[in-house]
Amino acid sequence: MTIRSISRPRVSLACLGVASVSLALTACGGGDSDVDEVSRADVMAARTARAQAANEAAKGPRATIQAVQPLATTPWVPQVTDTWQWQLSGTINTKYNVTVYDIDLFDAPDSVLATLRSQGKRIVCYFSAGSSEDWRPDYKQFKASDKGNRLDPQWEGERWLDTRSANVRNIMKARLDKAKARGCDGVEPDNVDAYTNKPGFPLTASTQLDYNRFLATEARARGLKVGLKNDVDQLKALEPSFDFAVNEQCNQYSECSGYSVFTSKGKPVFNAEYKKLWRDDANARAQMCAKARAMNLRTLVLPLNLNDAFRYSCD
Repeated sequence: MTIRSISRPRVSLACLGVASVSLALTACGGGDSDVDEVSRADVMAARTARAQAANEAAKGPRATIQAVQPLATTPWVPQVTDTWQWQLSGTINTKYNVTVYDIDLFDAPDSVLATLRSQGKRIVCYFSAGSSEDWRPDYKQFKASDKGNRLDPQWEGERWLDTRSANVRNIMKARLDKAKARGCDGVEPDNVDAYTNKPGFPLTASTQLDYNRFLATEARARGLKVGLKNDVDQLKALEPSFDFAVNEQCNQYSECSGYSVFTSKGKPVFNAEYKKLWRDDANARAQMCAKARAMNLRTLVLPLNLNDAFRYSCD
């Protein structure tokens, strides 16, 4: 999750500053948690808070989002060296010198996409492909039978989806159409490891592989690059279908080595970490970053709310 996926106790749903000889770290001050070991409860609390804030914002007037004409540039070919910024809430900071921005498909303003495009940035658009979120404009298209258990037992606003459903898949096709129309270069479908959770449906590893390949095929058919979000147990099987990967907390949970199936093919792995130690202790962060760089990962230390309260980059 980004804070999304909860298949593991990780945190599916971005001031410039300190540099050392071998490690460039950019920081934006401030923090959002004093918990060192980020648990599943911490992740879900942050995710729920962000979702509730989005839900409240959605009750107001909606800005009209126009289809845009992308600049006449060559199609994005993701490279293992591509750097990134990930911000899903707050006013998006467009000033980072990175290759890729990962932003919300529905919430990012047209002006932000236009600014990023004018800077030559590649734009990845985030959406949840495995859960219904009751503040999204297409929420009413989900049938009652499509919706299963709550992601967070304490909050009604988001439920796991039956990813076998033809209706769910049609909604996701429309979301990919939206990504194409908005000029996104790629997409980050989140919550694509429901089978490892308790979704309320008899989803299996096999049904997950089928759904994730469906998403990848549909994205590529629209000329979009597609990233695999977490789902660390299926990396080897799914790598051929995906163009890059987005991971949360593989350094904290010693799961990064599996991503060699992506990096060995020249595909970037965009990794976010949330551990307080790596936010506050420059030496500890430098040690973690050295290991991440040795594995060819593009690692950021970010706030749980993904709101640009601070940002430390290992690149």
